[in-house]
Amino acid sequence: MQLSQLLSPENTYSSVKCSSKKKALEIISELAAPQLNMDPYDLFELLLAREKMGTTALGGGLAFPHSKLENNDTPALALFLQLEAPIDFESVDNQPVDLLFALFIPEKECKTNQALLPTVAEFLGDKGVARQLRNAKNSQELYAILTEKDLSI
Repeated sequence: MQLSQLLSPENTYSSVKCSSKKKALEIISELAAPQLNMDPYDLFELLLAREKMGTTALGGGLAFPHSKLENNDTPALALFLQLEAPIDFESVDNQPVDLLFALFIPEKECKTNQALLPTVAEFLGDKGVARQLRNAKNSQELYAILTEKDLSI
């Protein structure tokens, strides 16, 4: 699978106004809900439950909020948000987060996609890529950067 099959231009957001980790999870849930035919509150609860197990902020200003979905008929969905200003996300390096790659995967696909997060994390964790993403002026630029190499995942 290529990153471009999971992340669409419509799910790539630039300069998102967000004041907290909770608000970021709410925004992600609201954006994903119509595409997943789910209630935003249910998605929010899934993301929040995952965060309670341990932060999904990996350091370097990056976070990967994610959840598995019980509905196996739902396609995997990714969203990318570049925040207008960094927020506290309880990161392992205590640095604020401004780049979020959110992922929802149907339970039946979880084993197949085990390498997904580490592969995307390595790509986005590249300082050059992260710098380009932070300097992108709009959603189209973000998407172009994210899919330029069309990362195999």
